[in-house]
Amino acid sequence: MDRRTDPRPDATTRPTVVVLTADGLAPPTTLDELHALADVRQCTADTLADALPGAEILLVWDIFSAALASAWHAADALRWVHVAAAGVDTLLFDELRDSDVLVTNARGVFDGPIAEYVLACVMAHDKRLHETEALQRAGVWRHRETTRVAGRRALVVGTGGIGRATARLLRAVGLDVAGAGRRPADDDEDFGRVLDSARLAEHLGEVDHLVMVAPLTEATRGMLGRAELAALPDGAHVVNVGRGELVDQDALTQEIAAGRLSAHLDVLVVEPLPQGDPLWTLEGAHLSPHMSGDVVGWRDTLSLQFRDHVRTWLAGGEPGPAVDKSRGYVSS
Repeated sequence: MDRRTDPRPDATTRPTVVVLTADGLAPPTTLDELHALADVRQCTADTLADALPGAEILLVWDIFSAALASAWHAADALRWVHVAAAGVDTLLFDELRDSDVLVTNARGVFDGPIAEYVLACVMAHDKRLHETEALQRAGVWRHRETTRVAGRRALVVGTGGIGRATARLLRAVGLDVAGAGRRPADDDEDFGRVLDSARLAEHLGEVDHLVMVAPLTEATRGMLGRAELAALPDGAHVVNVGRGELVDQDALTQEIAAGRLSAHLDVLVVEPLPQGDPLWTLEGAHLSPHMSGDVVGWRDTLSLQFRDHVRTWLAGGEPGPAVDKSRGYVSS
């Protein structure tokens, strides 16, 4: 497709925005405001190809949809795609990567909420809150001792906005925090030390809490594999709020079943987790349904962010930090 390299609009024309939603999914709360700014077409995956011709902007409101790849032939005027999520792994495909279409995401919206969720997982683990709840339900009064959180060691894998917010919050309650990412450093303002994520197994021998928050790319898929899990010390705790495919789920399940590791998993390889999977019942496994960033009002925040980005775009500005399509995330 022949596209202009400048993503900004022609001020003399009214742009067309396609909102890709799904049956049963409430539309953006700023939809009326978007109608005042642009011609808006709402569609679902099966009608996306019909809605795309002539449209300059696509809002992927149905964040798990991969429909754009099959409808790409109809995107004859597309210049900007905004995904109402932090991760863009479901969206990207070769033709989009090779095009000059701008891609943005919901950068910043989920940083604080997910960091709070990780902190809650760490505190619940070290203060044995799950065990306390189970004993209460069983009518058992049993005194126990818990672990002091301050001084424990956490490694946050993923050094983007969510990882940084997580590091700051964990450090605030006294954990010794380091990061793991693509660019090692010794003086990072949020992590202190950033270790080489390509050599992850070498850094896990003294980790108490391992937090997975990296974006899913070809480089990170399966990065916490059997060898890396084996490198963790007995009693280590894994928190995955990134993507299920970052982790060898079968290998982690085996480690939990053996009683060597425990985990809080907000994301899984297959969602919902199939009935009968051992993770449902393993004592050391704690599951949540992909909700770590979904606080009350989150869809309102996403709606407002996109509306503001459209206003910026119409004014001739950049609508938000661009996703590096070759890497699969915003390079900071």
